[in-house]
Amino acid sequence: MQQLLSPTISYPSPLFHLTSHPFPPKPHFCPTHRLSFYPPPKMASFSGFLAKSQMGMTAAAAAGDGANGFSSLMDYVGKGGLDVGDDLLVLLYHIQFACKRIAALVASPFNSALGKHSALTGATSGAAASDRDKPKPLDIVANEIILSSLRNSGKVSVMASEEDDAPIWINDDGPFVVVLDPLDGSRNIDASIPTGTIFGVYNRLPELDNQPTEEKALLNSLQSGRKLVAAGYVLYSSATILCASFGSGTHAFTLDHSTGDFILTHPSIRIPPRGQIYSVNDARYFDWPEGLRQYIDTVRQGKGKFPKKYSARYICSLVADFHRTMLYGGIAMNPRNHLRLVYEANPLSYLAEQAGGKGSDGKSSILPIQPVKLHQRLPLFLGSLEDIDELESYGDVQQKVNPGYEV
Repeated sequence: MQQLLSPTISYPSPLFHLTSHPFPPKPHFCPTHRLSFYPPPKMASFSGFLAKSQMGMTAAAAAGDGANGFSSLMDYVGKGGLDVGDDLLVLLYHIQFACKRIAALVASPFNSALGKHSALTGATSGAAASDRDKPKPLDIVANEIILSSLRNSGKVSVMASEEDDAPIWINDDGPFVVVLDPLDGSRNIDASIPTGTIFGVYNRLPELDNQPTEEKALLNSLQSGRKLVAAGYVLYSSATILCASFGSGTHAFTLDHSTGDFILTHPSIRIPPRGQIYSVNDARYFDWPEGLRQYIDTVRQGKGKFPKKYSARYICSLVADFHRTMLYGGIAMNPRNHLRLVYEANPLSYLAEQAGGKGSDGKSSILPIQPVKLHQRLPLFLGSLEDIDELESYGDVQQKVNPGYEV
């Protein structure tokens, strides 16, 4: 009896011991050093790149993919698929590699430690005097991850990012210019709301090669959306999805964590010509112009050109709201001068048009607009072609009043 009442409790030893940790190792943050990133090794040749991209796949998995018709991102855009060219394929490999690292970072339970990292928090002070939003620590880390990968690709001459006041000149011989928002929606991370990366790819303009570095970096970055050769976004949510277009339709690939490959899951996406969902912050209704209020009132009563009542779905994460719109149709919008033409509006409008939809500033198509500033802002309406055309017919849909709210 005394033994049963003893406070000392002995537990049986486990039946087995874990030999590997199921989660990524805890990152070590040092307040006096910048984070160190380890980019993928440079590929000495394209054949070496192909061999590297196939590492990690077992023979059974490779056979299964072929037998079941599954295609990885690299296979789909390579010589056996779209054949986008060796240079663009190598660049895409490095972009998707960087986005896998960002996906792991966003999902890590340790990313809150970045907020206490002095080297990162100190870097945010320069945003107040520019047209950029004040960056958060994860924005800066994501930006460095992508910059490291782009440098390592050897295929990029210029990177223009939301997180930098000016474009960064990387390589005199790089054939491409990359514009990007490295981590859109980062304000939502603490609430585990989806975030994303947005990117666009242009050809370098060789006629600018003799200009001063700062000037040619900026002018290469200020190309209109009509000159995009590729664009995409990566959604970090319940699944990690890379959606991209290379000028022949829009296709989405879902990350398979067992192999590390992006697998084609949504080939040739077509936005329905009509949706039944609008996505906007309704709390700003009384700040909207009359035309936009009339449009929203009309469609949610089912009195528009499409005789069904529309529903509101709003995440306040541009990539997430746009991804839903790509699949289900309707409109995702921000009617005020808030979103960036160069690295948000242009890439997403390109994807929408390639999927049969449209990107508009409320008056006309986004892609023909010639940027004049790197961080140029404008209203943005994305989605189904017929829904966008109906919206534009109301005329006054761009919000001019901004009472000072940030979101």
